[in-house]
Amino acid sequence: MDSASLPENPSPTSAKIVIAGGFGVGKTTCVRSISEIPPINTEAWMTAASEPVDRLDPGIDKTTTTVAMDFGRLTIGADLVLYLFGTPGQPRFWPMWDDLCRGAVGALVLADTRNLAASFPAVNYFEQDSEVPFVVCVNLFDGVLHHPLADVRDALALPAGVPLIACDARDPSSVARALLAVVEHTMARTARPAAGALAVR
Repeated sequence: MDSASLPENPSPTSAKIVIAGGFGVGKTTCVRSISEIPPINTEAWMTAASEPVDRLDPGIDKTTTTVAMDFGRLTIGADLVLYLFGTPGQPRFWPMWDDLCRGAVGALVLADTRNLAASFPAVNYFEQDSEVPFVVCVNLFDGVLHHPLADVRDALALPAGVPLIACDARDPSSVARALLAVVEHTMARTARPAAGALAVR
């Protein structure tokens, strides 16, 4: 084939990444810190009426909650654009996760070691109810990793094939590294076509 017939600037590939996790683990902060466009947030104020269903542990400073999703975009390079979809964390919105994960190539599951039990449903979802490859990421709320990742892996009973990393959801460079870990894990999990299948028309 004449190389002159190839486009000089091929259109970039787009990929959908889901950012999931329990209530209050930092999903909205994660999308907001890294998105190159003003993120779309479907947040609502938490009121006294929502306290029975959106209960927080004492000491967690949170006044809003995501009621549908967060959305952002990140250009990784000339050939790759990531579209980021943050899930709502409350159990009453979990039925939406199937729709948000449809078409996703990977997921970043945030965990908060101050309330690790809140991470079990998200990890279980991607292990048992989804085909989406996922990476678990400990969110460093105060910039410090308080527990060794090996201990967190044991506590979450993560299989060896699931990467476990740490990042600060407030730090764009830290979030970018976490998203790249998701992309790399997805690529490693994706079967590449055999050379002979590439294509004789």
